[in-house]
Amino acid sequence: MNSALTENQRLLALREQHVPRGIVTAHPIVAAKAQGAELWDVDGKRYLDFVGGIGVLNVGHNHPKVVEAVRRQAGEISHASFQVVAYENYIEVAARLNKMIGGDAHYKSVLFTSGAEAVENAVKIARSHTNRTAVISFRGGFHGRTLLGVTLTGMSQPYKQNFGPFPAEIYHATYPNAYRGISTEDALAELDELFATDVAPDRVAAIIIEPVQGDGGFLAAPKAFLQALRARCTQHGIVLILDEIQAGFGRTGTMFGFQHAGIQPDLVTVAKSLAGGMPLSGVVGRAEIMDAPTPGGLGGTYGGNAVACAAALAVLDLFEEQDLLAQGEKLAAQLSEGLQALQKRYPRIGDVRGLGFMQAIEMVADDARQTPDAALAQKVIDEARNAGLLVIKCGVHRNVVRFLAPLVTTPEQVAEALQMLDKALAAAC
Repeated sequence: MNSALTENQRLLALREQHVPRGIVTAHPIVAAKAQGAELWDVDGKRYLDFVGGIGVLNVGHNHPKVVEAVRRQAGEISHASFQVVAYENYIEVAARLNKMIGGDAHYKSVLFTSGAEAVENAVKIARSHTNRTAVISFRGGFHGRTLLGVTLTGMSQPYKQNFGPFPAEIYHATYPNAYRGISTEDALAELDELFATDVAPDRVAAIIIEPVQGDGGFLAAPKAFLQALRARCTQHGIVLILDEIQAGFGRTGTMFGFQHAGIQPDLVTVAKSLAGGMPLSGVVGRAEIMDAPTPGGLGGTYGGNAVACAAALAVLDLFEEQDLLAQGEKLAAQLSEGLQALQKRYPRIGDVRGLGFMQAIEMVADDARQTPDAALAQKVIDEARNAGLLVIKCGVHRNVVRFLAPLVTTPEQVAEALQMLDKALAAAC
């Protein structure tokens, strides 16, 4: 090995040799340590991490309470499988999620490891409850990389590639996008047309939707649209599934994104920031729906792992003890104001949007024609990294730069990040 190589270069060469190209690493760096909203690579360079494990670290890297909870639980019982013996912290996580999402109604929860598992099982539960097969998702939505997950996902590349044939009875509807001129009324009219021409509503088991599309471009569903979906699902006996995997746990300013619309979902999928970096996901829903599958129909060897459950309880405690929702809202206002100021200086920023601290900028070739510019977005990301800021892209055309900083980020760090982004935009535009 060439002694002139940096440690990053040495390790990335090994990555190239031993890890398949199908899993992309957005930044050519290897992490060594992290704390809060900061990350250091193996060569000692410090970065502001506004990716947060792709929206996983709302309480930040290595929060002391989460670290201590994990350490303590690993010394007691690390894994037993809830399908073999029950353990208290699984039950406690379920009870707290039920209360947070269901309120005084009777809700139940089942825990898994990944968001894709949660989505797959939500569909199973909905089909079991309704004895119907069809599922409607939305163009631009993202629901995981399993075969059913990519079928539900409303983007062709890179997720679908040549991975078919895909599961049947999945239909895609239009998601509102004000920047692209797609109103709530337009999207609802197309949904009703889908009912009339492709699948009758009495054959639809579930409609699954993100309250804010994550990988699809940080598009927030209008309140009126979610309310109309709730009404149509109630009318036709369709299970309404809210995919809160990226938007949940304070990312949008409320604990869950659907709460902005004042609706009550039938099922909710959760993951990412639930457990502060530990792999944990779940399906939370109305008890009569959750109890539809018969014993043995749900599960997974690692689902609701005891160590991950301990981390989740620590995360939920932190939201209460540190008032992270209020803190996130203050940071959101600061970030939004800063991004809008940058938009005035850089017309290639076609749109600034988001909900709460879940915000993004859309890069375009021509602000009048709104032509997506994926190459420019990538250049902004690369220049931001050079300046010390980690961000990643999203959007159907991969021309949106998204910001997923932890809710424990300081105002000083947000200001620093905006300065780094300004420098990146100046170099890229």
